[in-house]
Formats: sequence, C-alpha cells, structure tokens
Amino acid sequence: MTKRAFITGITGQDGSYLAELLLLKGYEVHGLIRRASTFNTSRIDHLYVDSHDPNAKMFLHYGDLSDGARLVSLLGDLKPDEVYNLAAQSHVRVSFDEPEHTGDTTGVGSMRMLEAVRMSGIHTKFYQASSSEMFGATPPPQNEETPFYPRSPYGAAKLYSYWVTKNYREAYGMFAVNGILFNHESPRRGETFVTRKITRAVAAIKAGQQDDLYLGNLDSIRDWGYAAEYVEGMWRMLQVDEPDDYVLATGGNFTVRNFLETAFTHAGLNWEDHVRFDERYLRPTEVDALVGDASKAERDLGWKATVDTEELARIMVDADIEALGSAGRPWIDKVSLESWNTK
Repeated sequence: MTKRAFITGITGQDGSYLAELLLLKGYEVHGLIRRASTFNTSRIDHLYVDSHDPNAKMFLHYGDLSDGARLVSLLGDLKPDEVYNLAAQSHVRVSFDEPEHTGDTTGVGSMRMLEAVRMSGIHTKFYQASSSEMFGATPPPQNEETPFYPRSPYGAAKLYSYWVTKNYREAYGMFAVNGILFNHESPRRGETFVTRKITRAVAAIKAGQQDDLYLGNLDSIRDWGYAAEYVEGMWRMLQVDEPDDYVLATGGNFTVRNFLETAFTHAGLNWEDHVRFDERYLRPTEVDALVGDASKAERDLGWKATVDTEELARIMVDADIEALGSAGRPWIDKVSLESWNTK
C-alpha cells in the first residue's frame, strides 16, 4: 500500500525538499499551509498536480500550529503513516524581536502537534525538527550527548520541542524522534538567512545591480551542509525499528568570512571590496561555534553528508546567478534529489 506522509512547513526549504524526496519514493504527501491572501507555495509549485487529476500525489491543507483542534481533526481524517513537523519561526535573529511568537510556534506548536497525534488516536511515526542552536554556548564538536545551552529565544523554543518530543515518546510509547540538524542551506533557502543573503548579493554585484553587502558578525563558526541531502536523513530516522535522536552534520568548520571568500571568489570577485559592517545584524547573545559530530547517524542510519561547505557555496552562487539572468527563482536545483533517492 502507498505510504502517506504529513508535513508541516511544506512550503519552506526543508519541506519542499522532503516532499520532493517522498514523492520520488512513492509516497502520497499531504502538507499544512497557512491561509494567506497571496500565493506562498513557490518552492513546491514544480511538484503540484491539480487534485482533480487521478495521478495527483500531493495535497495541501489549510491550518496552523496555533490551532490544536484543526490539527487533531486533520490528522484524524488523513491517518498518515509518518508526520514531519518542520514548521517554525526559524530565523534566530528575528526570535529576539518576536520571542513570544517564536515560543508559541517553534516551541508550543510542537506540543500541539504531538498532542494532536495522541488525541486523534492514530498510529504514526513522528519527526521533530530540532536544531543545533540548542547547543548554543557549549563548545564543539557537538553530538547527541552534548549538554544544551541555547543562546536565543529560538534555541530555547527548539529545546522545549526537543524535550517534549522525548517526553511523549517515553510517556505514551510514541514513535517520536528528534533530528538535531546543523545549519543546512540551498538555493531554496530564504533570502534573509546569511548564506542566501551572501549568494544573492554575489549574483547582483556580478551583474552590476548592487555595490555593497551589509553583514554583522563574520567570525561565527558554522557547520553548513546541503539541505537536499539532509532530508534523506530525516526520512531514515523514521525507517528504523526503535525511535531515537540523531545529529545530522558535515563536521565542517567554516566562518561567515570563509563562506564569503568562497562565494565571491567563485564569481571572480573580492569580498573585501563590497562587504560592510552593520551592527543591527548582531545578536544580543552570540553563538560562537557550532560543529556537529554525525557519527551516530552514519553508524545507525547509513547517512553521511557528501556536500561540504565550499561546494555548497558554489552551488548556491551558480543558482542565484542563473536565476538573476533568467528572472526566475532556482527552486529546482541542478543537483537532483534522484541521487539521494538511490543511496
């Protein structure tokens, strides 16, 4: 029988890649989207087939993580085999400006999803999108045994989600896992996140449409991987016999400055000629270094990152240059998800 998956946050970077992957694997995919007066499905438009078509395999449903009753009824009707909770207010810097909203959606929203699974009485496997931001001030390398020390409302909200997922697993025997993903980027990344902000600026500067790029802390160390292959790890976490929590990471050690150098050099530019400092982009409390150890995922799931940060930067720069030239948006990457599907 065809497996059925339910994805919150399906219109985001990870949700779009995950939907694509699951469709390739033969799933019927259902996604939760918020009602808006404008279309916000650009990342998944290439996957959409009209629901009247008998070959349609992806379906979208209106709802929100703030509406627990809707989540209960929706899950009860759909009875998915797998639930992937990816929805959140996911911008760390913005979480300082909107801490209450971040706590309600990123934190309590996860509990509403877990409670909806419990209250609907369905038997499903549940994936919670946790974050390396939970480690915060704890020195790297970080793995599943590393103590947490979040340094933002976002990190604290993700920590709440992490622990409530473990609690529902232990209290109700639910198959619920935490995927602790380190930074993962792509051409589908939102334009306000630092990596995409950099690669879009490179494309615009190369085309003569922009002169300067304003950034904050260039010394932050991050472990940047490619989102397209991280969703394979998410899926694998729900295919094992017993639920557990896993770190996904490359193990790489790159500063924002390193990413700048790689991106600008790839386009034949010198980043120092264009990058300017703006203190508005600094966080009240900084996270100095996040570098993951994904050896457990490699051992138990057979998952290992293959795209390092330098290759990722080049993929994103090429996609943004191409998009600017064609006046399009590079939601379909040159590196096909078919390659991850065959691993």
